[in-house]
Amino acid sequence: MAQQTLHWLDYVIILLSLAVSLWVGLHFARKQNSTNSYFAAGGNIPSWAIGMSLLATLVSSVTFLAYPGEGFSSNWILLVQGLAVPAVLVGMIWFIVPLYRKVIGLSTYEYFEKRFGKFARFYSSLAFILTHFSKMGTVFFLMALALASMTGANVYMTIWVIGLIIIAITLLGGIEAVIWLDVIQGFMLIAGGIVCLVIILYSVDGGPAAVWEIAEANDKTGFGPYDWDLTKLTFVVMALNGVFYAIQKYGTDQTIVQRYLTARTDKSAVRASLMGVLLTVPLWALFMFIGTALFVYYQQNPLPDGLRPDAVFPHFINTKLPIGVTGLILSALIAAAISSLDSDLNCLAAVGVADYYKRFRPHRPDSEYLKVGKWIVVASGLGAILIATLYLSAGKEGVLGIVFTLYAIFSGGIAGIFLLGLFSSRANRQGLNIGIVACILFTSYAFLTSTKFDFGNGNKVLLDLGAYNFTHHKYMLGVYSHLIVIGVGYLASLFFPKPDLDRNLTFRDWNATRKLEKAGRKKEEKFSYR
Repeated sequence: MAQQTLHWLDYVIILLSLAVSLWVGLHFARKQNSTNSYFAAGGNIPSWAIGMSLLATLVSSVTFLAYPGEGFSSNWILLVQGLAVPAVLVGMIWFIVPLYRKVIGLSTYEYFEKRFGKFARFYSSLAFILTHFSKMGTVFFLMALALASMTGANVYMTIWVIGLIIIAITLLGGIEAVIWLDVIQGFMLIAGGIVCLVIILYSVDGGPAAVWEIAEANDKTGFGPYDWDLTKLTFVVMALNGVFYAIQKYGTDQTIVQRYLTARTDKSAVRASLMGVLLTVPLWALFMFIGTALFVYYQQNPLPDGLRPDAVFPHFINTKLPIGVTGLILSALIAAAISSLDSDLNCLAAVGVADYYKRFRPHRPDSEYLKVGKWIVVASGLGAILIATLYLSAGKEGVLGIVFTLYAIFSGGIAGIFLLGLFSSRANRQGLNIGIVACILFTSYAFLTSTKFDFGNGNKVLLDLGAYNFTHHKYMLGVYSHLIVIGVGYLASLFFPKPDLDRNLTFRDWNATRKLEKAGRKKEEKFSYR
């Protein structure tokens, strides 16, 4: 049943999957006649569909390939970040969602401006743009390499064909097409992962019991090391990073917050968020365990020499799965990329219109804003495709280094801004701006004194300060940057007047307003009963 090249049936399944994706975009195209429908679906999406969309958005082809690679080569330590997400969200999501639905129109970063002024809004929205362009290029790059290695297709052609399909889907169907396509692709991801795991487990001599026994014996089933050592990748480092990852992703990321606005009610949006998290974490664990199972399988069936860990899962798909199943799994891989990228394109367009175009061209007809949003979708899609092709021509390390350098310098501290604005009524615009500057300076220092490049005479850090180099693990930047914004921003705020804030911008004010409204409703109900 194994094959070295794809069967014609596999190609048919892949083409049918792409055709369905295009059809969904065309189906919803006629409804896209306003910015509200194009970016928020008129607030008319059921919670279960939004939950599936959140799942599909958070699980990209990077997850499909990188998680099995990590499970194969290491243990489950990278899952710790994901496991921290539910713990944080259970305590915060019930007020974050309704707060955003009341305070903002479309852009997440509108809250940042209302709380701290224009600079905070531009800084945070620019961070979102840089982050997601680097992510989109990576998703395209990894997906194209995997498909090209399994099908023999040209890598550049793969990037352009699938890229143009994604642009067309997003351009025509707006966020409604994105969400309903995510629903289909979410089920494909779950089914594909389960089918692969079952096949691997029962391909191992001894079955599931042998997989667990051998994996445990080879230290593949833990989350360690558990040392309190911030210079290495440890459980503590990943847990701390995971807390801020959860806050930044679900509290400040446009791709998530925009989903809140598509729900019919606040309760529906909260249910959707919880559903998305409760599905995403097990799916991350599923793909990580696939890597663990592959490690055991290839202990009994030696791999070809020189195969990278992130290429092991594609190799298994291409050589060991039955005809038809391979096509379904590759369709799920493509679906993972589409579901992540179409969401990014729509949300980048929303940020472009709400945070930039409307500021420089206010009071224009809605039809103009809709047209500009669609042009941004096209431009962003082409930009992501070009970044992916640059990865191929310049080499993975070179381009990723440039993109992540920009991200490391300019996108730090976003969760810190959010937490400071939400929980401190004393923090003000001037203090926050000083905190952002301190964060940028620290992140620049940490990156320059810890990142090594080959200058022809060995790897050396970009800026060598000797004993004063930043030596902690790079993931700790995702902790320190937020803490610096909170600490410096709050202390600096004490030197400036206390801000005069609108209601609902801090948790305390929002909670007080909610209690008054609840008391008022009870009073009305009591009066009505009489």
